[in-house]
Amino acid sequence: MRQRLSSEPDRYRGRRRVPTPPRSRYAAVVTTAFVGAGIVALGANALPDAKSVSPSVLDELKQASVTSQDAAARADAADRASRDSGRAGSEASEQDVWLLPLQGYDFNSPYGMRWGKLHTGIDLVAPEGTPFVAIHDGTVTKAGWFGGYGYAVIVQHPDGSEAIYGHSSEVSVREGQQVKAGDQLGLVGNTGHSYGSHLHLEIHVNGEPLDPVPWLQKRGVDIKLQVEAIYSEVPAS
Repeated sequence: MRQRLSSEPDRYRGRRRVPTPPRSRYAAVVTTAFVGAGIVALGANALPDAKSVSPSVLDELKQASVTSQDAAARADAADRASRDSGRAGSEASEQDVWLLPLQGYDFNSPYGMRWGKLHTGIDLVAPEGTPFVAIHDGTVTKAGWFGGYGYAVIVQHPDGSEAIYGHSSEVSVREGQQVKAGDQLGLVGNTGHSYGSHLHLEIHVNGEPLDPVPWLQKRGVDIKLQVEAIYSEVPAS
């Protein structure tokens, strides 16, 4: 090997080689990175000197890390389940919607005996051409001319009950069509056995007419006061 002359510049002057850390320190760094979450769970005082980390402590830290991750996973799953339940509850609430058949009417003729005969529905007086809507979800079973009812729409609800909307000037739906509460069914008119422009509304349960006023009140709709509770708990018919 050639000796360095004193006149040659020392390329390493002013530099200091950094000693290689012992293997035990590498082990401590790797261990700390691997079980960082466990340190928080056990507390900083539970971590021994980096040079003397024992296998039992490592096992405890690893277990604490796994437990923490499991808890986070369970919390995330519970949160997703809660959101899904909320959406399901919202969909169920939408199916409970009951509404007024139209707005801005005069309650004219109630259910009961009239002119010696049973008036099987109620009459809501409104200008001809006023839109009327479905009071509840259902299937249109009749849409067209219906004898003394004139142009009429019949909607069967999921619970089996039926609503008859009579004396229309025009119907806006077809038979077999699925409708939601609030969907337009037709326009108020004066067709069939009618004495003036109005909507005739009947409710049938098991094929028999019932007074619509108390029946709808149980579902959050007050025909006389023209009040509707959009989301109501519906009792069994």
